[in-house]
Amino acid sequence: MNPDDSVCLCFRVSQRKIVNYCQREKPPVASLISECLSAGTGCGWCVPFLKSLHKQCAEGCADPDLPFSPEAYARQRLHYRTTGERPDDGQG
Repeated sequence: MNPDDSVCLCFRVSQRKIVNYCQREKPPVASLISECLSAGTGCGWCVPFLKSLHKQCAEGCADPDLPFSPEAYARQRLHYRTTGERPDDGQG
């Protein structure tokens, strides 16, 4: 994904905002990312991805990222919203 692509699609919170929040505030647990514009508190789709970004930041990764195109990410979320099932891709 690109830094300005939304990770939390419910509240349109970008990857850049999440990474900057994690690097600046250093939340001890990923659930505290919800303090960043309510990320993760809507449909719940983005929670595993917030955890992934949190882990990357906590491990000192210079360029935290999610291995999806914005289009693939949105398609997977639509599937989740329709069926309640996550793809079996190791991300949730």
